Amino acid sequence: MDVDSRLLRSFLAVAEEGSLVRAAERVYVSQPALTKQIRQLESRLGVRLFDRSRTGMALTDAGRELARRAPDVLAAWDDALRAARAAGRRAARVLRVGFVASAANEATPGIVAEFARRWPGWRAELRQAAWTDPSAGLADGEVDAALLRLPFPGQDALRCEVLFSEERWVALPSTHRLAERAEIAFRELWDEPFVAAPPETGAWRDHWLAAGEREGRPVRIGAVTEQPDDWLSAIASGYGVALAPASAARFYARPGVVYRPVTGVGPTRVAVAWAPADDRNPVVRDFVRCCLDLARTP
Repeated sequence: MDVDSRLLRSFLAVAEEGSLVRAAERVYVSQPALTKQIRQLESRLGVRLFDRSRTGMALTDAGRELARRAPDVLAAWDDALRAARAAGRRAARVLRVGFVASAANEATPGIVAEFARRWPGWRAELRQAAWTDPSAGLADGEVDAALLRLPFPGQDALRCEVLFSEERWVALPSTHRLAERAEIAFRELWDEPFVAAPPETGAWRDHWLAAGEREGRPVRIGAVTEQPDDWLSAIASGYGVALAPASAARFYARPGVVYRPVTGVGPTRVAVAWAPADDRNPVVRDFVRCCLDLARTP
């Protein structure tokens, strides 16, 4: 009997959340689709995994046993997939590099060119990730290395070398009352609605909301976006303001959006990241050296 790993992941989401509604949000499916997946898994296993009630989803004895063992099964499967994908990329002489937003800014083309010089016949393939994946595919083994903004969920399980830091500015609608200011104090933005990344991005979202630098003032969310284009559209349309790297003024200039320096918030940091399993991989190791040589602040 074969069981789709997707069904196991959906089962664990429900088991951990205790609610179909919250679990559906977590795995990005509709509630009816998630209900169908759970019933499909129960049918394949021939056991009932949950007792359903108005108060939520409670695990049965069989469900508790599966919930105990399933994480190890999925971790082993994920490790096997990562190893197979990495082997395929090595055979094709491709180093896949994930990145979020502007990667290492202006240093990125030089890093790629230097890697190609050091490894003739290889190419670095850049892949941009949505903000729903702040590790840019590295945590799932989709890429070999990544250029990322810290902090991000799962960071502690990966290797990270900080390349440089830059100020956080604020992106505002050009019609905003503060848009003509040369500089803005962050406390003047505390009551503004913010355009935010999705909640599941955790510490990454909190960093770009400066949640820990508001002296306890709650954040107002005006819109949630997953891609830079949608982010810019939401700001230009007046749904909110947003903190951004100072370099966004160069990389994401757009009519209707202005960028201004902000005081009262710390900087953002850019890092190159890779999996511990690749500590001895000479190709990944040399890519990291390229990043350190060409992008790191002296």
